[in-house]
Amino acid sequence: MPMDGLMVGYVARELNEMLAGGRIDRITQPERDTVILVIRAGNENRSLLLCASANNARCHLTGSRFPNPLEPPALCMLMRKQLLGGRVLSVRQVGGDRIIHIDMDTVGEMGDREPRRLVLEIMGRHSNLMLLNGEGRILEAAHHVNAEMSRVRQIQPGLTYVPPPGQDRLDPAGIRAEELREKLEALKGQPFEKALAGSVRGLSLPTAREIALRVLSPGEKEPEDLQACAERIADLLARLPGMLSPRVEYAENGEAAEVYPFPWLSGVPERQKEFPSLSRALEAYYGTRDQQDRLRQKSASMVRLLKTQMERCEKKLALQEEELAGAARMEEYRIMGEVLNANLFALKKGMEEATLPNWYDPEGGSLTIPLDVRLTPSQNAQKYFRKYQKARSARQIAQEQKEKTLQELDYLEGLLLDVDKCTGESELEEIRSELVRTGYMKRNTNRRQQRSLPGSRPYRYVSGDGIDILVGKNAVQNDRLTAEALPEAVWLHAKDMPGSHVIIRAEGEIPPQTLKQAAMLAAWYSKGRRSSMVPVDYTRRRYVKKPSGAAPGKVIYTHQKTAYMTVEEAEIRGIRLAES
Repeated sequence: MPMDGLMVGYVARELNEMLAGGRIDRITQPERDTVILVIRAGNENRSLLLCASANNARCHLTGSRFPNPLEPPALCMLMRKQLLGGRVLSVRQVGGDRIIHIDMDTVGEMGDREPRRLVLEIMGRHSNLMLLNGEGRILEAAHHVNAEMSRVRQIQPGLTYVPPPGQDRLDPAGIRAEELREKLEALKGQPFEKALAGSVRGLSLPTAREIALRVLSPGEKEPEDLQACAERIADLLARLPGMLSPRVEYAENGEAAEVYPFPWLSGVPERQKEFPSLSRALEAYYGTRDQQDRLRQKSASMVRLLKTQMERCEKKLALQEEELAGAARMEEYRIMGEVLNANLFALKKGMEEATLPNWYDPEGGSLTIPLDVRLTPSQNAQKYFRKYQKARSARQIAQEQKEKTLQELDYLEGLLLDVDKCTGESELEEIRSELVRTGYMKRNTNRRQQRSLPGSRPYRYVSGDGIDILVGKNAVQNDRLTAEALPEAVWLHAKDMPGSHVIIRAEGEIPPQTLKQAAMLAAWYSKGRRSSMVPVDYTRRRYVKKPSGAAPGKVIYTHQKTAYMTVEEAEIRGIRLAES
C-alpha cells in the first residue's frame, strides 16, 4: 500500500512511542530532500529518517548508513543550530492526513526554552519538510515554493506556515457511522471503494479496497444496508491501531512489492513476511527502491551524455565509411594515369576523352578516359596520378579514423553498460571520474554536492558448490578485481564485447557447476545479455595481461577456452547474491 493517511497514522504512533523524550544528538542531510536525526531515546541511539522525495516520501527509523556531502546544505546547518540538544516532545499525525508534526523543546542562544516543530508533508511531488519556530513561521524548507510556482500556497523562509488545503472528508479518528453513511450516500453511483476513499481522509484507493473486502460479504460489491456497513467500517477503523503487525509482500523475483501495517487480505498472504516493527518493514520496502530511484536520477545526465557521444560516433563512422567508399576508386585513377603515360604519342591537347587499350583487362578490352581539354596529355596523366595519391592518403587516414571511432564507440558502450550495473553511488562516482579523466565531463567543484563515499565493491555471488564468484561493476573495478586475483584463479569475460571481468575465487580444478554459473554471470553482465549463444572466454588469471597505457578494463589474454551461453534472468536470480 502507498504511504497514505492510514500508514502515516501507524508510523506516527510507533515513532512517538519510541522517540518521545529523546535528545537530538546529531543531524545529517545526505540528500537535498532527506534528513537524518540521531536521537538518544530509551538508552540507545535511534536514527530517524525524514524524506520528502517526490517518489518515496516517508518517515521511519533506519539502520542504514548514508554518505553525506563534504559540506552540509543550508537546511542541515540551520537544523543543527536550532535543534541539537533539544528534546522530542511528540510525534503525531495531523487530522488523519499524510502530515506528521514532530514537536521539540530546544534551548536558544540565550539559554531560554524555545519550541520548534518539524513538519513532514507526504504528498507525492508536493512532498516537503519544513522547520518552524514557536510562532509557526517557516525557518527553512527542503523545497521552496514561490508565487510563480503556486498561487495557493507559498513555502519560503519567513512566511507563516499554512497547512495544505483541507479536504471535505471525515477524520478516521473517532469517525461516527451516521456521518460516514451520509458521505457514502452522497457518493452513491461510484464504485464502493472509490466512494469510501472519497469519504474518509487519508485513505488511498488500495486501502479503501482492503477495508471494503473486510466489511462486505463475500462476492458483494456494494453494501445492501449502507447504515450497517458504515457501522462495520467505523468499528474497523477504531480497531485498526491495535491490529499492527507489519508485513512486506515480495514478488516472485524476490523484490519487495508492497508494505502493509497488518496482514493484507487483498494481497498474497503466502508472500507476506512479518517484521518486528513498522520502521523495519518500511526500510525493507523503500530502501532499495529509493536507492535505485536516486541512482537513476543521478545517472540520467551521464546516460544522456554517453548516448549523445555514441550518436556522434555513429555519425562520424558513417562519414568515414563514405570516405572509404570514395577512396575505393584510387586503383582506377592509377590505371588511367599509366594507360595515358603509355599512349602519349597517340594523344594531343584539346581532346575531351581517349579510348585506349587496357592491358590490365584480362580480356584485352579498351578503357575510355575523360581528359581536361586545357591540359596536355602528360599533364592529364599526372592529374590522375595526383588523384590516386590523394585517394590513397584519404583511405589510410579514414581507416585510422574509423578504427579510433570504433574504439571510442566500444569504450562508450562499455561505460553505458557499467552505469546499468551500478548499485551504489560509489560505483557511479568511479564512472564519473573516468569520464572526467577522458575529458567527456567537467570536474564537480561544488563541495555540497561532492560526497565522502566508501570504496565500491564488486558483486559477490556464491555458486552451488559454495565457491565465491566476483563480478566487476565497471572498468575501474574490473582492473582492480583482475589485478588482485590469484594467478591460478579462473578469469572469464564475454568475447569481443563490453562486459564485466569475472573471477572464480578458487584455485585448482573448478567444479563444472561453478564454471557454468560463472560463465552465465559473464554473459549476463555483458553487452550480449539478451542474446543467445554468447561466447564467454575463460583462462587462468596468470594469462591475463594489461597492456601499458590501455584504457581501464582493457586486457589481453591467452590459453583461453570458449563456452557459449544463453542466459535467462531466472537463472541469474537462482545464483545466490551474497554482496551487491
